[in-house]
Amino acid sequence: MTQWEIIFLATALAIDAMIVSFSYGLKISEKKIYNSLKLALMFGFFQFIMPIIGWGISSGFYDLLHLYSKWIVFGIFTVLGIKFIFSKEEQTGSYNCITIICLLSLGIATSIDALGAGITIKFTNVKNILIPAAEIGIVTLILSMTGFWSANKLKRLPTKGLDIAGGLLLIFLGIKSLI
Repeated sequence: MTQWEIIFLATALAIDAMIVSFSYGLKISEKKIYNSLKLALMFGFFQFIMPIIGWGISSGFYDLLHLYSKWIVFGIFTVLGIKFIFSKEEQTGSYNCITIICLLSLGIATSIDALGAGITIKFTNVKNILIPAAEIGIVTLILSMTGFWSANKLKRLPTKGLDIAGGLLLIFLGIKSLI
């Protein structure tokens, strides 16, 4: 794989994390810097580690995981999307789904495709997975921060419409995982 191919792959893999970060940027109004970093670091970490895992397992285990991964991703994104749409937390100024369990779920859900990318990278004769994995993680971190802060700036608009849009984006990601 060329350097450009890795960057394009990293950008494509980071889109889900960026959209989720955008949705969170619409909701979070307390400790914005801390929470945006926590979110971006979690996404970046999982997008870094999953290609390494995929590279390492590249056997029949992927087939089993792949069978259920679409439904897991669909479930997580759909539940979060519905929660975004119907939550009343904008009145209190805080969003409570920034816990470690929630972030771990999101990190896994947004990076399952990176697991498959790790397997694919192995078959392209790349000798060291650490460099492409690091690039994927860094691109994801940057795009996650960009998504979060872009949405945070849009919060000046009427928030309920943006909450619905953010929730619908998450539900769309869940549906997309099934297709």
